[in-house]
Amino acid sequence: MDRNEIHLIIIGDEILSGKREDKHFKKSLDLVKQNNYLIKSVTYLPDSEYEIQSKIENLKDKIIFCFGGIGATPDDHTRLSAANAHNKLLTQHADAVKLIENKFGKEAYPKRILMADLPDGSELIPNSINMIPGFCINKHFFMPGFPEMAWPMMEWIFKNKLPPSNKIEFDQSIIIPNIAESLLIDLMNQIENDFPLVKMYSLPKITPQKQVEIGVKGDKRQVLSAMEMVKKYIKELGYHF
Repeated sequence: MDRNEIHLIIIGDEILSGKREDKHFKKSLDLVKQNNYLIKSVTYLPDSEYEIQSKIENLKDKIIFCFGGIGATPDDHTRLSAANAHNKLLTQHADAVKLIENKFGKEAYPKRILMADLPDGSELIPNSINMIPGFCINKHFFMPGFPEMAWPMMEWIFKNKLPPSNKIEFDQSIIIPNIAESLLIDLMNQIENDFPLVKMYSLPKITPQKQVEIGVKGDKRQVLSAMEMVKKYIKELGYHF
C-alpha cells in the first residue's frame, strides 16, 4: 500500500443520471492536499451491490474513501457490498445500535436500526450532524452520500485514522505561448527516463491564446533539475515563457 494515495468511490444513480451533482471530489481534493495525501483514482458507481463489491475487492490493499449507499433503503447496498468484499458477515454493531436508538427512540425500529448492520469488526466513524455513524474496515472508510455529513467525517479520519504523510509531491510548471504540444513529446520522454522520481504533464489551451503549460511533479530535487532542463530546451527551440 502506498501510504499517501487515496482512491475515491462515489456511489449513486442520481449522480450518474445528472439529478445530483457530485461535490465530494473537489472537497476530497482540498482535504487530501492539506494532509499531504494524493488522490490516485476516482470511480463513480451506480447503486449496484455487485459493482460496489467488485470495486472494493479490486482496491483491497489500498486506502478508500467511499461515499453513499450506507442508509437503510433498498437502493443502499454499500454495507453489504463492503462485508462481502472483505469476507465478513453483516452483523449488528452494538455501539451503532445505541447511537441510532438515542437518536430516534422507538422510531429506530424496525427500519432505521438496519443502519447498524455493518461488516463484522467494523469501527465507527462519528457523524457530527445526525449521529448516525459511518464505518471503516482497515483503511477502507465508508461515509454517507450527504456532503454535510461526509466532509466532517473526512476531517475526523485524517485526525484519527490516517497517519500524517511526509511524502510531499512537488510541482512546477511554465506556460509557453504559441507552441505546438508535439514539439514537447521527446523532451517529456527524456525527462521521465532521466528522472525516475518525477512525472511530466502538458496542458494545451487554444483560446483566448494558444499555449501549453508544461510541468513536472514528484521528488523536489529531481523536479528542480528537470525544470532546468525544460527551460533550457524551450529556449533552444526559440520560444519564451
